[in-house]
Amino acid sequence: MTLIKSISGIRGTIGGKPGEALTPVDIVKFTAGYSEWIKKRSAKLKTKPAVVVGRDARPSGLMVQQLVTSTLVSLGLDVIDLGLSTTPTVEMAVTHHKARGGIIITASHNPRQWNALKLLNEKGEFVSAAAGDEILRFSEQLNVDFAEVNNLGTVTHDKDALQRHMEYILALPLVDRIAIENAGFTVVVDAVNSSGGIAVPALLKELGVKQIIPLNCEPDGNFAHNPEPLPEHLSGISKEVKKKKAHLGIVVDPDVDRLAIVCEDGEMFGEEYTLVAVADYVLQNKKGDTVSNLSSSRALRDVTELHGCRYYSSAVGEVNVVEKMKEAKAIIGGEGNGGIIVPELHYGRDALAGIALFLSGLAKSGKSCSMYRAQFPDYFISKNKIELSPEMEVDTILEKVKERYGKFNIITIDGVKIEFEKEWVHLRKSNTEPIIRIYAESTSMTTADNLALKIMKDIREVAGRH
Repeated sequence: MTLIKSISGIRGTIGGKPGEALTPVDIVKFTAGYSEWIKKRSAKLKTKPAVVVGRDARPSGLMVQQLVTSTLVSLGLDVIDLGLSTTPTVEMAVTHHKARGGIIITASHNPRQWNALKLLNEKGEFVSAAAGDEILRFSEQLNVDFAEVNNLGTVTHDKDALQRHMEYILALPLVDRIAIENAGFTVVVDAVNSSGGIAVPALLKELGVKQIIPLNCEPDGNFAHNPEPLPEHLSGISKEVKKKKAHLGIVVDPDVDRLAIVCEDGEMFGEEYTLVAVADYVLQNKKGDTVSNLSSSRALRDVTELHGCRYYSSAVGEVNVVEKMKEAKAIIGGEGNGGIIVPELHYGRDALAGIALFLSGLAKSGKSCSMYRAQFPDYFISKNKIELSPEMEVDTILEKVKERYGKFNIITIDGVKIEFEKEWVHLRKSNTEPIIRIYAESTSMTTADNLALKIMKDIREVAGRH
């Protein structure tokens, strides 16, 4: 059993003992802490603060949502219930309803036995690190006054949130419904048995796609495969795309904020390249800067500079990407895990927006999906980790590695990133495990692996391990 409390929320496996897993006791405590944070920030309002709540389709979702909703109501907050929904839909509903926050009940790409509470502020964005710390303190103190009967919150249901979300996407200037319809795409959709099974086919119909082949689109939460949209988990849709002679396959994670594409030949477009392709299409039509995190592919930087624009990097984490995007006034950004952020729509990763923009670019290119991918520079990322013993001082190790590579460009906003001519290595300590993550990127997988091995050897040497 596992329970992880962090500044971004609380997540864990369902069942077990309080404090050791995600039990009803922990859910109520954490929701109460969040409620106190909302009430503190809403003290000057003349009306009750409202919170939007939505969930993905995993089996524990309804149970967790009922606990969350009842706790919010018992503390005098109104609830706007979206029911089965997507993360970006909840984010957009917060601002639509002028709510004071939102809770998304999803463990994202974690297996079905997991669930989590992801927390939003009044902008429909994930709470900051400082806010997360404050919510954790409130949760532990649990110094709350539950509302008397006349001051209980209310629950209203918003059944139009997804339709509204899709209408905003269709209204984006660069979403070309006519081009998509004329392309006559046949699309296979793998929604890993969650809310994307409702949202993605609905969006494709709105975009004019006539041939939609659903795969794992029954939103019962019984994930047909590991829900993280990585190549090793997507053999099923790869075979289906080739079998049905589809133009492409579309894969989303359980809460629909990550997007992966499968080409017509069954090969992966590459999770790092979803953002690259969308950014290239956007920058062809509108000049502006881009942002991704330090562990994302250099391909976005190459594409951005090819269009005469500037690329910026941020620390890992959606909150950090969003902060940098606002600072740089970037017009497109995201993370290399298939997370696309379109500020014109909202500041959150949105696979539905990514689908609409990707299909627009693909349709207007007149190319097959594999040929569309071939126009972008090839990079390969090697992902590794070193387990740490208790006596190992991570900060000291990273500082010594940094000294070894002092003649190269080094970024230290999140661990240590060493930039070479066309390669990079990023070292950062995990916030949840006693490990150092080592990501290396190069123009071949062999070179990326060798680069990572060289840095791992350096780490062992400076740590005194041979």
